[in-house]
Amino acid sequence: MKNLITVVAIIMVTSVFAQSNNLKGEVKLGDNKIENMSISVEVDSAEEIESTFSIKDFEELLDITEKGEELSFKIKCNGKTMSNGVKSSMSYEIKGNTNDKKEFLKNIKKLRKAAIKYYKSKE
Repeated sequence: MKNLITVVAIIMVTSVFAQSNNLKGEVKLGDNKIENMSISVEVDSAEEIESTFSIKDFEELLDITEKGEELSFKIKCNGKTMSNGVKSSMSYEIKGNTNDKKEFLKNIKKLRKAAIKYYKSKE
């Protein structure tokens, strides 16, 4: 019984002294900065590619980014279900930097054309 009272007393003393009397809450609001931009799109047809995004959309996104930011764009083209029951797919991915926005846009155009060509060849 004496050990039980000692343990309870130690727990109570520890919890009392563990409390902090100096609680000051400060919230600092600052500027938000985008450091890495990654876009991933999953499509099922060429028509979906053409209606989902255009190069103009990417130009607008790149206009709001700052220099030195890493960029990534991935498109996953879903195909038909194979004989083993697994759905076929193919992915294209490009990575770049905002220091060379023109090259990144050029690669997005190529990637978009390649994805559309993938679906056209399956028809």
